Amino acid sequence: MAENGLTSKKITLPNGKLVHEKRSKLPIILLLVIAATALSVYMTNFSLDVLVKRIDKFFNMLGDMIPPNWSYFPKLWDALLSTLQMSLVGSIIGALLALPFALLAASNVIRNRAVVALFKILLSLLRTLPTLVTALIATYVFGLGPMAGMAAILLFTLSYVGKLLYEQIENVDMGPFEAMESIGMTRVQAFRYAIFPQVLPSYLSTSLFCFEGNVRYAAILGYVGAGGIGLVITENLGWREYPNVGMIILSLIVVVYVIETVSEFFRKKLT
Repeated sequence: MAENGLTSKKITLPNGKLVHEKRSKLPIILLLVIAATALSVYMTNFSLDVLVKRIDKFFNMLGDMIPPNWSYFPKLWDALLSTLQMSLVGSIIGALLALPFALLAASNVIRNRAVVALFKILLSLLRTLPTLVTALIATYVFGLGPMAGMAAILLFTLSYVGKLLYEQIENVDMGPFEAMESIGMTRVQAFRYAIFPQVLPSYLSTSLFCFEGNVRYAAILGYVGAGGIGLVITENLGWREYPNVGMIILSLIVVVYVIETVSEFFRKKLT
């Protein structure tokens, strides 16, 4: 090891032996983080003074939401049901489509490098699109309403589950797969009986976890006209009906908590 004082330092052990220890790169990393933070503050015109002076507006709005308007709850059923429906349908279809996409993106199963590269790039491109942007584009294709939200959730689920699934496929034990190929099975058949059982628990767990998040994402898709509870939140915020907004948020918290609890139970069973 080089004895450069900039890259290492000498340490004498209790037994008298001299060793060299690499200097930590933490100071350089901290300087880069501080510089990036300062640049971000400058470019975004962030002002701590404004934040401190106007933070009370948030708490005033929050105070207006308490107590919530309990009589508004019966009017939320349709919007809540629509949010759950587009989350569930989008998650199921997206997770199912993720399976062939992940298979075609797995380099240890598909020998054609062009096909593998194409599907990996496709999944990466889908992941770079924010769900709100996808939903906005979908509203121009399918019109306003839950259909656009469902399409946005479907694409997000496809990219998220597909990415994790093909990584899991690429890290499985290939011994059973190669053995089944050697006895005359096709690659798809060998995948079905040798690899898929290995990744199935993780695949189901990832799909359930994605569904949890999709319920929350669906709640804000109404801001771009994709239907669901988000549209109701936008309307009530626009009319400054804060007690109604409080009831909506409370209902959404309860629904998401129940879904997460049930999903976590099943995910623990799978692992």
